[in-house]
Parts: sequence; C-alpha cells; structure tokens
Amino acid sequence: MENIFTVIILLAVVTALAQMTDKIRVPYPILLVLAGMLIGFVPGLPHIELDPDLVFLIFLPPVLYAAAWTTSWPEFKAARRSISLLAIGCVLFTTTMVAVVAYYWIPEFGWAEAFVLGAIISPPDAVAATAATQGLNLPKRVITILEGESLVNDATGLIAYRYAIATTATGTFIFWLATINFFYVAGVGILIGLAIGYLFYWIHRMTPDNPTADTTLTFLAPYTSYLVAEHFHTSGVLSVVTCGLFLSWFSSEIINHESRLQAQFVWSTVIFLLNGLIFILIGLQLPVVLDNIKEHSLWSLLWYGFLVSLATIVVRILWVFPGAYLPRWVSRKIRENEPDTNPRLVTVVAWSGMRGIVSLAAALALPLMSGDKPFPNRDLIIFLTFCVIFATLVLQGLTLRPLIRWLGIKADEREMRHEQDVRMHIASTIIEHIEENYALTLTDKVLGQVKAKYEIQIQRLRKDDTAARLSPEQIREFLNVQRDLVATERRLLITLKKQGRINDEAMRKIEHELDLEESRLLLELE
Repeated sequence: MENIFTVIILLAVVTALAQMTDKIRVPYPILLVLAGMLIGFVPGLPHIELDPDLVFLIFLPPVLYAAAWTTSWPEFKAARRSISLLAIGCVLFTTTMVAVVAYYWIPEFGWAEAFVLGAIISPPDAVAATAATQGLNLPKRVITILEGESLVNDATGLIAYRYAIATTATGTFIFWLATINFFYVAGVGILIGLAIGYLFYWIHRMTPDNPTADTTLTFLAPYTSYLVAEHFHTSGVLSVVTCGLFLSWFSSEIINHESRLQAQFVWSTVIFLLNGLIFILIGLQLPVVLDNIKEHSLWSLLWYGFLVSLATIVVRILWVFPGAYLPRWVSRKIRENEPDTNPRLVTVVAWSGMRGIVSLAAALALPLMSGDKPFPNRDLIIFLTFCVIFATLVLQGLTLRPLIRWLGIKADEREMRHEQDVRMHIASTIIEHIEENYALTLTDKVLGQVKAKYEIQIQRLRKDDTAARLSPEQIREFLNVQRDLVATERRLLITLKKQGRINDEAMRKIEHELDLEESRLLLELE
C-alpha cells in the first residue's frame, strides 16, 4: 500500500511540474530531475531505490517503441550514415576516452571499471533528446539524426557494458570474439524485431478493426519483441526499435481511423507518465547514491564528477565535427548524395548529448560482486553516472534553446513547402474528382457546398494571394468563427443536458463529433 501511495504522489508531482514547464519554457526532464533531488532530501520521507530490472523491462520497451513509431523510416534510412557514426562510432569512442580519463585521473580506478563507467555513460538518452528538441525550429534531418542515434545507441552502449563487466570479472578481453558477438547480438536482435513486427502486422490484418483491441496490441508489440530478443541473449533495444519502425510504416494499412485516434490519445498519456516518472526517479536517486559513498570527501567527489562530465561533453564534440566533414572530404559519392553540412547544425548535434534513465539503470544494475570479490568502485561509478546525467541534462538542456536562437537556426522552408505542395495536390485532385463524378448528379448548390472545403484549403495554400478570393487573414477569421460556433454548440449541448432534453448517448455522440471538428480546426490554424 505504501508503494502505491508513493507512485500516486509522484504522478501528482509529475503532472503539476509538467504544467509549469509550459509556462516557464524549460524542458520538463530538467525540472523533474531537480524536483526529484529536492524531494529526496525532505526529512522523514522514505528513500525510493530504483530497480534496474524495472527500468529495462517496464520503462524501456514502450519509450523506445513510441520514439520509433514517430520516426520516419525513409528519413531514418537517408540519415543512416550519420546515425551509425553517432550510435556506434561515437558511443565506442566515448567509452574509450572516458575510460582513459577515469583511469589516469581517478585514484584506484582500474582499466576494467573505467571501461564499465565509459560504457554506462556513453549513449545519449532517447527521452531526453526528444524532450529537449520538442518545439524547437530545427530542420527535420537534425531531429531525425538525434532521435535515430538515441534509438540505436542504447544497444551499442549496453553491449559494451556487458563486455566490460565480463572483463572485470575474468580479467580477459578477446577483441575479435567481442566483435563477432556484437554483430550477432545486433543482427539477430534486428531480425527478431522484424519477425515480431510481421507477426503483429498479420494479427492486425486478420482481426476485425476494434479500437480497444488494436490499442492493446500496440502495447503488446514492444514487450513481446523485447522479451523474445532478451530470451535469446540478443539486443532487446534493437528488436523494439525495428518492430516499431516496421509497424509504423504499415500503420495506415493495418489500423483504421478510430483505432489510430484512440491509440494516439492513450499512448500520449502513458508516455507522458512514464517519462515523468523516469526523470523524477533519477532525481530521487541522489540521496541513495550519497548514502553509499563514505570513503571519499565531498570535494573529491565533485572534482571527479566534473572531470568525467566534462570529458563526456568534450569527447562528443571532438567526434561530431570530424565525423560530419571527413567522410564528405574523402568520398565524392557522399558529397553528391547528401545535403551540404551546415556548421551551425553540426554544433547543435554536438551539443545534444543528454544522458538519462538507461545510463542510471545500467549503473544501478552493476553486480555487488565480481567473481569472489566486491565489484571495484561500484558506488563511485553510480555517483559519477548521476553527475554526468545531471550535468548534461541541466547544462546542455538549458542552453540548447538559447544556442539555437543565437545560431539563428530555423526550420527548413523546403520541408514546409513540401507539405504545402502535397496538400495542394490532394485538394486539387479531389476537386477534379468531384467535378468528374458528381457534376451531373448534384445540383449546383450542393456541388458548391461539397467543393467549398477544398477550395478554401487551396486558397490558404496558394502562393499567389492576389489570385485568391479570400486573403490569409480572412481565412483565419473564417476558421476562428467556426471554432466559436463549435464552442456555442457545446454550451447549447450543456444547456439541453441540464434541462433533460437530451439523453446521454446522443450527448456523447454529438460531443465526439464536436471534438473531432475542433481538432481539425486547430490543425488548420497552426
């Protein structure tokens, strides 16, 4: 009962703080981590210890699946070279360089535990990357690279983490065997994700459309792909990501409009709560971490935390800039097939290396014993991991928006024009279809009403405003009037309900229609 009460309190705190972030325009992970730290030091409150198995099993599959679902596979594929350089190359480079810093600058740190630390803090976090870039006017390619990196890099980091722990226990490391096993774990994980994705694709196609059942299946898919992959000792992370990308690509074919709307609303709520709990739990771990470190002075701990955090940030910068330009200088094919690399966009990618829950869970999952001896520097590794998460989230998270504004980065106008061109093509084609198929069967009055929606849409999208019958201001005024009329209908519905002149079934149906209409108008006004 006490655990349930604690979860309810945390959910209430998460919801309240999330409301504050909309007003103060601070990424909510930062505020939640800070709040968790403050709550953790309140006297009399029980310390909440994070169970690593809970993170890897409960939190990780849905969070990764949701991020993969909203990632465009064609854009992911187009940016695969950049994503691979970050998700594999940068993670391994960071692991090595952080290990070097830890070995030479932190007393009593051996190579084995130094590589363990490097593997733990090397992969940036998917949730933090998405939250930090949300609402920023970044080009789509940059967002795809950052989110694609965070989807794949957990697999690289966790595989390196397993080998580092094994090396700590055995004292031996065989490079060629580790390389072969890396490709086996990653490759089989991807194949399992594809197989599970196809299985759920077949289930969706064979079963009747049912919003509740379809939404349930979207939750079963990530857990199934993760558990099956982990059962065969392969990458559950890559399995979930592959399954999400596969089903997202075919989502328009296997899920109808009702299921899509319901799943979207349910998933947005669940992911909001999971993300909120993740970051507030990170903050709550600080008192627990500090309680386990007694042999080091506070100043020594802060110095070590500063060194490792600085190394983590600088190493990413050292990798990103050469990784962005060297391949273009070497390969003519890359120069011809990929867009020019803007130094300002490279700077944003280099500065977007926030760490999160996977790193902390991996640190907390370190075994207490290594063979017949205590795991070396286990508590210090956990503390340093927390320092890196805090430093990257707060320092980079708070400065990312001002950096983008200072660099003068804006959304790619070509992407906006592409959407407008598609909308114009659809609206024009539909009007032609109406005139060809309904002009002889409908009266002019009815035909005009049918065509009105698409004609207004064309007027909004048309580049030559002089040719439009309505100006953009008039169209916006028209849409605002429609919203006001929807609000008036809502008030009238409530009045009829209070007067007992409408039953609940009719009330819910009409209210649902108004909800959909208002959602459409809000999209039109964006």
